[in-house]
Amino acid sequence: MTTAREIMTEGAECVNERETVLDAARKMTELGVGALPICGEDKRLKGMLTDRDIVVKVLGAGKDPATCTAGELAQGEAVTIGADDDTAEIFRTMAEHKVRRLPVIDGHDLVGIVAQADVARALPDPQVGDLLQALSTD
Repeated sequence: MTTAREIMTEGAECVNERETVLDAARKMTELGVGALPICGEDKRLKGMLTDRDIVVKVLGAGKDPATCTAGELAQGEAVTIGADDDTAEIFRTMAEHKVRRLPVIDGHDLVGIVAQADVARALPDPQVGDLLQALSTD
């Protein structure tokens, strides 16, 4: 049984809920990622911010990314997966909530991110994951 801990990307960096969307976009660019966990002052996960959120909910809505905060885009409780949950549970959670990336939680601590491509690579046919990753890369 392959677990989230085994396939996740460790060391996920958060964007603070008080940081601007512009700062978050710069961090995404520096890290080469399309999503960042939004964390509060208490270091607890508040949600996820994606590049699509920035385009649709900020730019497309006419908001200023230099004044809009990441916390304004957090949508209630974040969908997460436990570090010891298996790939079947990860796949089910992604499908049920229609998300491509899941923060991985160990207790109350954010320990990584598992993406759709990570799950596909962990399944019997690793070429599926490679294809998904190739299609998702700029």
